[in-house]
Amino acid sequence: MPTELEFEKPIRDLRTKITELHDLMAKSGVDLNGEIAKLEHRMDDLSRELYEGLTPWQRVQLARQSGRPTTLDYIHGICSEFMELHGDRNFRDDPAVVGGIGLVEGNPITIVGHQKGRDTKENIHRNFGMAHPDGYRKALRLMQQAEKFGRPVVTFIDTAGAYPGMSAEERGQSEAIARNLRVMAGLKVPTLCFVTGEGGSGGALGLGVTDRIFVLEYAWYSVIAPESAAAILWKDSAQGPRAAETMKISARDLTELGIADDVIPEPLGGAQKDPQQMIATVRKKVIETLDELTRLPIAELLAARYDKYRDMGTFVER
Repeated sequence: MPTELEFEKPIRDLRTKITELHDLMAKSGVDLNGEIAKLEHRMDDLSRELYEGLTPWQRVQLARQSGRPTTLDYIHGICSEFMELHGDRNFRDDPAVVGGIGLVEGNPITIVGHQKGRDTKENIHRNFGMAHPDGYRKALRLMQQAEKFGRPVVTFIDTAGAYPGMSAEERGQSEAIARNLRVMAGLKVPTLCFVTGEGGSGGALGLGVTDRIFVLEYAWYSVIAPESAAAILWKDSAQGPRAAETMKISARDLTELGIADDVIPEPLGGAQKDPQQMIATVRKKVIETLDELTRLPIAELLAARYDKYRDMGTFVER
């Protein structure tokens, strides 16, 4: 079950009162349906008001909440069949990145994504979704295999960042990510990615150079996490909420800046409130987008991808 955040306390209090009235009605036999209906109506109004007016920092908190669908949840909800593939053929199989071949509407695709855990034990096994270079090399192997056999590539991004430990640096973390960027830019198959939760730094970008970039409504995507940015800018990681306000990391900010192609709406309160609805929404988007991209000639697809990334940001030539 998803945890509840501090700013969600007013909704939690109303829900508790509604539960107490239901219990009282069951024990006493007194008809309290009128009072319950009023509280439910008030809770619905409060929920819409709260979630429509979220600050960037509150969106970051929602993106990190437990209970949100993981990459494997999306894979099994999108594909009628799926075969997971393992290993980078160099060192090991990184459990922080999962991938393989799936069937969507009878068509084969390759899916790769960061994988977080459901509890502490699984998160430790998955390294909290922070991949080693072996994970990015596994992803690269699967994407190159997809190109060889003409399969579209779909990626799912949900990571605070690439693992920064000594073991990762010893095995070439930066080189692995950089190679992914270069290869993904030239893959001769349609590619699309979904930022489903956290999209942190190069760890996210290592799976994010695609023809279409979709960001879930409460997800974030940035060169650095707000707390880390605050630690650099103001020497105080507690200034994370302030950094989130200035960094333009929310889904709508990213769309307005031309980084993301579209915002994927989430159930009220976040994907963790109704995972099945969220997975169905993403599945529909995958089918629609692949239908659009697979109609394009490869030369046109590559030219559009090149223009897409060249048009991001601004610069001045001197």
